[in-house]
Amino acid sequence: MSRIGNGEEEGLVADVLVIGGGMAGAWAATAAAREGAHVVLVEKGYCGTSGATAAAGPGHWWAPPDPPEARANAIAQRQRIAFGLGEPHWMRRVLDETWRLLPTLAPYYDFPKDDQGKVRNYRALRGPEYMRALREQIVDLGVVVLDHSPALELLAHADGAIGGAAGIRTQRGGSPWRIAAGAVVLAAGGTSFRSHLLGSRNNTGDGYLMAAEAGAELSGMEFTAAYTVAPQHSTMTRTMSYAFADYFDADGRQIDAPFGPDQTERLAQALLAGPIYCSLARLPEDVQRHLPTISPNVMLPFARWGIDPFRERFEVTLHTDGTIRGIGGVRVRSEDCGTGVPGLYVAGDTASRELVAGASSGGGNVNSAWALSSGSWAGRAAARRARRVPAGFGGLSALGRTGLRASGRPRPVSAAEAVDAVRAEMHPYDKNLFRTGKGLAASRRTLDAVWSDLATHAASNGMAALALREATALVASARWSVASAEARTETRGMHRRLDHPTLDPDLAVRLIAGGFDTVTVRPQATAATSPFESVA
Repeated sequence: MSRIGNGEEEGLVADVLVIGGGMAGAWAATAAAREGAHVVLVEKGYCGTSGATAAAGPGHWWAPPDPPEARANAIAQRQRIAFGLGEPHWMRRVLDETWRLLPTLAPYYDFPKDDQGKVRNYRALRGPEYMRALREQIVDLGVVVLDHSPALELLAHADGAIGGAAGIRTQRGGSPWRIAAGAVVLAAGGTSFRSHLLGSRNNTGDGYLMAAEAGAELSGMEFTAAYTVAPQHSTMTRTMSYAFADYFDADGRQIDAPFGPDQTERLAQALLAGPIYCSLARLPEDVQRHLPTISPNVMLPFARWGIDPFRERFEVTLHTDGTIRGIGGVRVRSEDCGTGVPGLYVAGDTASRELVAGASSGGGNVNSAWALSSGSWAGRAAARRARRVPAGFGGLSALGRTGLRASGRPRPVSAAEAVDAVRAEMHPYDKNLFRTGKGLAASRRTLDAVWSDLATHAASNGMAALALREATALVASARWSVASAEARTETRGMHRRLDHPTLDPDLAVRLIAGGFDTVTVRPQATAATSPFESVA
């Protein structure tokens, strides 16, 4: 690994560049380093505390290889809620990779043990300790971690192969950096469309934007209508306690919204009529006693408000999860999580989870197992490519456009107003959860106008570039989501169309989205097996 400095711009040459320092990015860096690669990881925030995992208690999809029926049953159960879009081959791979790799974190994470010192539970981890352990692991493996260093664009060779990225150092006044690499792994997270989902502030769809600018496609972007219950005026979206919740309207009448797959829809319908209130009185007393220790942050909002949530009712809302607990992302084109663009791999929420989750949210366990597995596959593949493709700055060109370089006459464009426009189309229940063709068309027209303004006039550098690129990524992600939802004229999994309330067997296909000035969506058949092409 080498460093090049010219006073203002810092350049590194590495084998593998990982963009994103959450769970998937850390596992990708681990896998690449274990393959002998020199790895640089850049993170918008701080690797170890940023992102959804650090604020959560992630479980992992976990099934032992023996007895064999354990995994077969886990896959069959997942298939029942995948609505024809999940693939058992990929589910088996994820279960196997998770079973094999998660215990290797034991030198850094204190898994709970029985009286004989034997680990009794690998699958459930505490988010803060998990991310701290992953950071310690990659540092010990020699990974160079650049915190507070968001990537703004990819760099490509003349043949289109990805050869690095460029960004800024936010704690150095927005000073630029450039990194050349033999391969790049995008693990920059998904997006909740700037909702108040806990830990999602930095997740603005940056990986989607950069991948699409390189020529990759998106898949499953219609499956973004995931919502999570939270106390009103709070970002606390830890939901275990709400399995025992009862809900009431403003007049004290109980709302028929039992815990289950239809609960979100019922709560959203009630919220459209007025405020709703929650009671956690049914939470078992032993859980009530231990909750401040198990999940101390869950109790913080109530402590601030002076509310006892087990004896007093409190107002709740639903925060959109977007693709973080939804499905969509960059289309996976090979078993090593290649994108179809040479030198570019994706992992975690940046990659579409359709292959393993189908049309229903993977929740915490499937999503965590996917982050670990996809990160590891992508990291190993990137390291193998780097052995064949030497890194260097010669001939690299920047791929970033909207938000960095205007197509017309530059003039000031408000990033905040663009973000507000996205929130106005992607948060409301009557637009994003209860969808109609008419409503989606109206959202498309609004977002297209915002995109046109950004693409034509927005140009920036330094710290201003970060806000504009985040806004650009959010608008692009919302447009792909809306266009895909328009094209799926049925109800399947978390995608609900009031004007097409039934499942259409002919639409058991993936919807592949792409494009910027004009968004395109086309169907792609699913595979019973996995006939993916090998992408170098």
